[in-house]
Amino acid sequence: MKISKKIEQSQKEGKIWWSFEYFPPRTAQGLQNLLDRIERMRNLGPEFIDITWNAGGRTSELTSEMVRLCQGVIGIETCMHLTCTNMPKEKVDIALREAKKHGCRNILALRGDPPQGKEEWEAVEGGFIHGIDLVRHIHKEYGDYFDIAVAGFPQNMLLPPEECDLELKYLKEKIDAGVDFIFTQMFYDVDIFIDWAKAVRAAGITIPIVPGIAPIQTWNGFLKATSLAKTKIPQSFMDALEPHKNDDEKVRAIGTKLVADMCRKILQADLGIQGLHFYTMNLEKGTKMLLQELNLVPRVETLKPLPWRQSLTPNRRQENIRPIFWANRAQSYLSRTENWDEFPNGRFGDSRSPAYGELDGYGVSLKQTEEEALKLWGEPKTFDDVAQLFSKFCLKKLSALPWSDQPVSGETSAIATELSKINRFGFLTINSQPAVNGAPSDDPKFGWGPGDGFVYQKAYLEFFVNPELLEILISELEMDTKVTYYVINKQGDLRTNSRSEGPNAVTWGVFPGKEIIQPTIVEAISFMAWKDEAYELGVKWANIYETTSPSRKLIMDLMDDSYLVNVVHNDFKDTKAIFAPFFKAGEKYAASRPKANGSAQINGDLN
Repeated sequence: MKISKKIEQSQKEGKIWWSFEYFPPRTAQGLQNLLDRIERMRNLGPEFIDITWNAGGRTSELTSEMVRLCQGVIGIETCMHLTCTNMPKEKVDIALREAKKHGCRNILALRGDPPQGKEEWEAVEGGFIHGIDLVRHIHKEYGDYFDIAVAGFPQNMLLPPEECDLELKYLKEKIDAGVDFIFTQMFYDVDIFIDWAKAVRAAGITIPIVPGIAPIQTWNGFLKATSLAKTKIPQSFMDALEPHKNDDEKVRAIGTKLVADMCRKILQADLGIQGLHFYTMNLEKGTKMLLQELNLVPRVETLKPLPWRQSLTPNRRQENIRPIFWANRAQSYLSRTENWDEFPNGRFGDSRSPAYGELDGYGVSLKQTEEEALKLWGEPKTFDDVAQLFSKFCLKKLSALPWSDQPVSGETSAIATELSKINRFGFLTINSQPAVNGAPSDDPKFGWGPGDGFVYQKAYLEFFVNPELLEILISELEMDTKVTYYVINKQGDLRTNSRSEGPNAVTWGVFPGKEIIQPTIVEAISFMAWKDEAYELGVKWANIYETTSPSRKLIMDLMDDSYLVNVVHNDFKDTKAIFAPFFKAGEKYAASRPKANGSAQINGDLN
């Protein structure tokens, strides 16, 4: 059924409706779990869902497959994103043909983001240049079979008046080409949205506007999402959330009320808007809490015809016995065993989680403009220049790196000196955490989660390193039986000393009245998936420099030749043990290098 018809019917009945967005996960287990989650979240009553077309056009087949399963197996109306990125006309036609075959009647037509590895958007040969070209092509080939949506950007109201008017003109041209409704970008300033919606109407655009609502899941996730989209955050949101930034449960509770208030204002603003589109980020609880706060779903769990429904996920497929205590609370049983992604603070988490995918869900990019990046990192000419940047970042003398778009966390101060030292040895750290042994959950540096609890961490380091220094390090690591490591190169060749195929929990918390929560893990599948992103960020950094510049060559060579490594020291009681092998390896490597003016030469450059 067309979404425009659903919206029209809801307006006739005077009811509020809602819908959910999901993105394709990057692992097979993540896909299985996401489908399971979509089916479970269907009980929350969405009118439809939509599936994104991954930034850069890299998961088109997976998007099409998800549309097939959601339409045919789960039985929920699905809108498919379709972009111009990396899509010649032939691929667009295949995607549309498959969508029609699967019964999909709704397309969100987008230009899309630049392809992976590219700074600027460019059309492929035989492809489309603008979103309006895609709209016209769909109508040419399929008439009015599909409902077509386009994106709307409320933050255009912050542009100078002339630019804002021009953007509204472009939007009107798309609508006139045959668009049925508008999905907006996420926002948190409701006044900006209301002003934009009124301006859209004043421009003669009368089709439905569907506001994009992003539940606040965690403090770090909130900052990353708003930074990526350059979303204006009202000061009232910051004042309410920032004092609780180390307690994600509190952040989510407060954020739920803030976003719910925003939704109420939209629904009461006499804009003719009766629907809300939730950007779930493949997570369930935040969206459910928001709907409950708005009194849009029952607070009691819906009972199913059978005591419990067999899950489709690999680890549950053969399950045929469950404790009788949960006979009438199947969802509660599942949620108690699927909470590893409830507080996704880590660089990467459980690859089985349907929320595991892109770092921010929308592709790989630097958070800085080219001008901002050049100001931050200058133009490094030698490896030592690069190492100094990393060292300064660890000491809070630099506000960002390509792999860390925010300053180092407070807990890093506990190991800042050691991190700075190993970076100068040639281990370029992009992620780390200190060992923590039972810190109070309200500790200002290490605390997280509910109050009156205790948190624990294993020491963790993730870094780029050249092959020769790596071999020296491995020989040192192998002498410590409490260390596990994973090594991977750009081509994906993996090496490890881990004898376990399962995840290694590196952060966990113990709280009153709760089971142990393990929000951050290390395991092979997710590390291999993250590898692509880690190297791509380095390429993005290199690309801010001129093609023939020494800086670009230096960083590209660094990405081509270096290994990406993560190391866990499993003795969380020894806070400094993880650094010992790095100091020994660094000193041995420095001693083996040629001397110049009495200084050891590392990686071909003076240290």
